[in-house]
Amino acid sequence: MRESSICRGLLLFVLLAAPVAEAQTDAPSGTPYRLSVAVDEVDLTFHVADAHGLSVDDLELEELKLLDNGRPPASILIFQLLKDAPIRAGILMDMSESMDRTRAADRAIAIQYAQRVLRRQTDQAFVVNFDRRPTVSQGWTSDTFALIDGIRDRSAGTLSRDHSHGTAVFDTIYRACQDQFSHIEHATSGNFILLFSDGEDNASSVDLKTAVDMCQRSNTAIYAFRAEPEADLFSAGAKTLTQLTAQTGGRVFRDNDSEAGIDDDLRTIESEMRNQYRLVYKPAELRRDGAFHHIHLIAPERVETIIVRTGYYAPAP
Repeated sequence: MRESSICRGLLLFVLLAAPVAEAQTDAPSGTPYRLSVAVDEVDLTFHVADAHGLSVDDLELEELKLLDNGRPPASILIFQLLKDAPIRAGILMDMSESMDRTRAADRAIAIQYAQRVLRRQTDQAFVVNFDRRPTVSQGWTSDTFALIDGIRDRSAGTLSRDHSHGTAVFDTIYRACQDQFSHIEHATSGNFILLFSDGEDNASSVDLKTAVDMCQRSNTAIYAFRAEPEADLFSAGAKTLTQLTAQTGGRVFRDNDSEAGIDDDLRTIESEMRNQYRLVYKPAELRRDGAFHHIHLIAPERVETIIVRTGYYAPAP
């Protein structure tokens, strides 16, 4: 047995998904969906792969060891394999001035995802363009051409830029998870945000913890693409993207790779989202203190990598 080499932690308590008019659209099913569960239950999804990077789809519960803040759970309620699951994706495009030099490349990657990875029969996505505030340029759809039009929307972000500069990354993520993902039946789909941003936030009304908590409540991972010189790898924005992706179960990719390399990155996201295990459990101890609970998932030797969130936030007092 050994501990996972990549960790991401978990979610989920009572969903407080009150819609906000500015960025609200219909959920894919056409009917808003709100998940309500007991506050002492945690819903964890994770992806496992072997040494060749292939998904492992025959794990038994007895082969896993789960620790919540160092303690085994009081009970396991659900353990199931979600194989070849449908995908629900949110494409978030940073339109602030700091992203001007990479916008064309970012749009090309987003279009590449819509054209090569999204399955029109089962998958759906939406597009949000943002700077100081988010604007939905395309609601939930499986239409590739509609998504491309939303990605190429050149009017997004210009209104707020005319009045004041600023970028609200945390607000945009929070709104995407609250207004979009929390209104779908997300327990049986692979849900993620494809974020194109440098991570620099100077205009949000919510903080990183609040944004992450809403992602965890709606079972949504964040995958970020960022173009940056080596000197900026340890900037505040880079650290922000690392925290957002690690605490929600995603990764940070560089967007200055070759087209083939970008395609590999997108296929990695697809594999991790389509093939997951779902495990619902009751923690041995859960206090209403808003504290962060660290998750450790230990797998058998035949598993090389586990993609799982680093933890979750307990309910606030």
